[in-house]
Amino acid sequence: MRYGLYFAPSADDAFHDLGASWLGRDTASGHAVEHPDLAGLGASELAEITGPARRYGFHATLKAPFRLAAGVSETDLVDAMEAFSARSSVFEIPSLMVGRLEGFLALVPEGSAPALNAFANSVVEAFEPLRATLTDREIERRNPESLTSGELRNLMRWGYPYVFDHFRFHMTLSTRLSEPLTSRVEAAARAHFAPVLARPVAVRALTLFVEPEPGAPFLIHSRAMLASGQQRKTA
Repeated sequence: MRYGLYFAPSADDAFHDLGASWLGRDTASGHAVEHPDLAGLGASELAEITGPARRYGFHATLKAPFRLAAGVSETDLVDAMEAFSARSSVFEIPSLMVGRLEGFLALVPEGSAPALNAFANSVVEAFEPLRATLTDREIERRNPESLTSGELRNLMRWGYPYVFDHFRFHMTLSTRLSEPLTSRVEAAARAHFAPVLARPVAVRALTLFVEPEPGAPFLIHSRAMLASGQQRKTA
């Protein structure tokens, strides 16, 4: 079993519904969601290009999926999440946009987001004692030969290459695409997510996702509200 600490909209937020319909799966309920037919992009084509992202669900990674260290229980992790969230304040991402990242599309911050980066850094550090050391197989899965020296150091120290200076907040929307498909999907994504683009997005909670068994779809386990929010809500 693996756990990931993510940003994800609340299940009662319209942003959550937009992400679930785009990917075709609701991570709160675990149920499939019908893809919309969008201008220039049909439901069947959308289902095909979102396949890999669908398993992981609509989210942005803060602490990448990890196994628990020896002697650490799920209860310990949830308790740590609640304690961490109680001392962390609600903040806003100034705005999101549809961006291109190494061939795939994602929702990314439009401009700098120092509060977001600081929060992500603190999540990585705070939960490190609860993470089991990577196995050789887990390291190989990251293709270490393709990483930069800094990314490789992060992988070996923190279990994930893309943290701290290498962190890029993103909510994955597609598999890798080639032109002219990229432009077509990008236009459809902008239209679909228009209600939440170019406006502040509040980060009110830290969300725990769980992979029950290797290869299984990730599900929301629980959410811990940041300071000034409410107590933990279990999905």
